[in-house]
Amino acid sequence: MIRRMADVPMSTRAVAYTGGGRSEVERRPVPTPGAGELLLRMRCCGLCGTDLYKLVHDTISPGTVLGHELVGDVEAVGDGVTRFAVGDRVMTPHHVACGGCSLCRSGADTQCGTFKENLLEPGGFSEHVLVRRRAVEQAARRVPDGVADEAAVFVEPAACVLRGIDKAGLGSADACAVVLGAGSMGLLHLIVLGAVLPDLGVVVTDPIEERRRLALELGAAAACAPADVGAAVAAASGGDGAAAVFDTVGGARPLAQALPMLRPGGTAVLFAHAGNGEAAGFELNEFFKAEQRLVATYSGGLDEQQRVADLIFSGRLAPARLVTHRLPLDRFAEAVELSLSRRALKILLGPVGL
Repeated sequence: MIRRMADVPMSTRAVAYTGGGRSEVERRPVPTPGAGELLLRMRCCGLCGTDLYKLVHDTISPGTVLGHELVGDVEAVGDGVTRFAVGDRVMTPHHVACGGCSLCRSGADTQCGTFKENLLEPGGFSEHVLVRRRAVEQAARRVPDGVADEAAVFVEPAACVLRGIDKAGLGSADACAVVLGAGSMGLLHLIVLGAVLPDLGVVVTDPIEERRRLALELGAAAACAPADVGAAVAAASGGDGAAAVFDTVGGARPLAQALPMLRPGGTAVLFAHAGNGEAAGFELNEFFKAEQRLVATYSGGLDEQQRVADLIFSGRLAPARLVTHRLPLDRFAEAVELSLSRRALKILLGPVGL
């Protein structure tokens, strides 16, 4: 038996992709939750770099509703749901791995075929969102009172960041790491590093002075233009080089810049799309002799999500300052333009009439 609020509408508004990089708001029926499912009324959903990549490169089908950094209120509960009740404020990621395949068992759970299924219908950029059973049971979390939507919405992206930090293998003996790019994800790297490795000096590079100033306010040991990073890393590391470089810009040029900054045994972490078909080229023997590592991270699994949720819900990780704009769904095109032109950091979309 479905438990629901009395005023759930019959239709809702969603931002649907129409092709050619364009989207528009359209009316859709409000989904009815089946057994084990939730219906959320969206409070906010973050605009992500992956959303932008899909729009710019036209990699999604017309009719697709993007959005996966979701916070909403429970409006209806499907049969058998006991963890949540109507009226709860909930955040939920959109992917959950199967947990039993060889990829999951080996720690590559974010590459599991089941993980790639989107468990939000139609997507986070909709005023009403159906959350599928696997997400309800394993990934959705009730947001505690006192934790702002602007903080809770970062659980999913910060989990992706934490996975990359884990892959970098940083430890208490490491003096310095570098973050290339001070956009929302670069600055999120900075503050997650500060939460989990508070003694680590983090150098942030970005061509925009305002973003460099914000990086310093958020705890960076140094913030500089890309051309000046070598001197900053030498100063922060005592001349040893960075233990890790996190590339949140993407492409062959930032990677070529990152590798010479690394100390022997250091790790470069790819955390951004490159251009379609773009190939990297760097001098292999130097990389080989220095025993350096190159790793990639694309998403975050249940373990990282739980650890990040603990950090955010306890107040030890405070990402809300990265939010620069809150816009309604019917200003989606404006949100995309603000992000692509680098006039915004993190944009949250909300219901029409916000």
